[in-house]
Amino acid sequence: MHSIFLNFFLQLCYSIIIIIITIMPIISTKGQMMPESPIRKLVPFAEKAYKANKKVYHLNIGQPDIKSPKAAMEAVAAHSLEILAYTRSEGSEPYRVKIAAYYQQNNIPVNHNELIVTTGGSEALLFAMGSIADAGDEIIIPEPFYANYNGFAIASGVTIVPVNSKIEDNFALPNISEFEKLITPKTKAILICNPGNPTGYLYSKEEIQTLAAIVKKHDLFLVADEVYREFTYDNLKHYSILEEPGMEQYGIIIDSVSKRYSMCGARIGCLVSKNKDVMSTALKFAQARLSPPTFAQIASEAALNTPQSYFDEVIDQYRERRDILIEKLEEIPGVQVGHPKGAFYCIAQLPIKNSDAFAQWLLEEFDVEGETIMVAPAAGFYSSPGMGLNQIRIAYVLNKESLIKAVNILKQALAVYTQ
Repeated sequence: MHSIFLNFFLQLCYSIIIIIITIMPIISTKGQMMPESPIRKLVPFAEKAYKANKKVYHLNIGQPDIKSPKAAMEAVAAHSLEILAYTRSEGSEPYRVKIAAYYQQNNIPVNHNELIVTTGGSEALLFAMGSIADAGDEIIIPEPFYANYNGFAIASGVTIVPVNSKIEDNFALPNISEFEKLITPKTKAILICNPGNPTGYLYSKEEIQTLAAIVKKHDLFLVADEVYREFTYDNLKHYSILEEPGMEQYGIIIDSVSKRYSMCGARIGCLVSKNKDVMSTALKFAQARLSPPTFAQIASEAALNTPQSYFDEVIDQYRERRDILIEKLEEIPGVQVGHPKGAFYCIAQLPIKNSDAFAQWLLEEFDVEGETIMVAPAAGFYSSPGMGLNQIRIAYVLNKESLIKAVNILKQALAVYTQ
């Protein structure tokens, strides 16, 4: 009798637990699908390394060590505002006029009414996706691509259709036929990052013209993330999609001050297009979030006065860092590395099976005289399952001495790592 009662009681408790579980609020499918950042997800392990008194060389994130322009910092310090008020939803007019002048100096013929200031380039891309694509629509992106594109697409209900570029080809633009066989009635745009994050690939004028021909033929948008425009090497020049004749109705530029002026924390970007329907639609998204941050616009407007000598010096530093990084990586047995022509990233293919496990191991279990490295596993920069598992992205935003030390740590780690 006691056993029967006990079984009844346990069944009752189990039923109550099931009922409680089933009536609890649940997280959205969209939220569950949101990917972790391959750049930031290892931060808890890095923090443990700090607590263990290890020095960590950060190769994982594109946070430049270059000083922000002095004029930008001083403009905020010297402000005379008595009320920190909203600005216009599209951004302050004086700032937009100066941005337009900057574009005109770079052979991009736009006026201040053809751009919207956003809270970082990330918001600009969200506005673009929201303006040109409905839930279930598709955007074709050459992979590997900036990892957060995955998150933006999920947040917008958009499906990313990847077209694979290969390290063996230095991540060059795939053949036009590779794009065209992916185009369906749901395809709304092609999205590129130029110069590329995470590959550092710089699209040639001819490649931009190829993409322009595809979008015109199929009535698509070409969205170009051009935040690294200034950073090109080997006497190569960036060619913007809005420099290409006939792209007025098809082209959308995503831009940001983060990397150009080493002002990642300002969170100021912009969306640029000569297509009036795109701009009027994007403005509605901008109005819904009211306005971009006021102080950051003040700093960003002042940054536009930065002389060319600043960029010349910064570009020289990045080129030297790139050269020493590639040289040292290619000395490591079994390592294959893409040769970047712009931005400040490269993809390295390692003689390992899983770079996620390797990156965590570096932080948890390995060091050279109390020093280790933090890298970004490259699988998160792909949309295709199984791609990039043995690759890492390296940001060469450290000084040359630190880069040499970091690559030496990587070399020693690979020599002893067991998978």
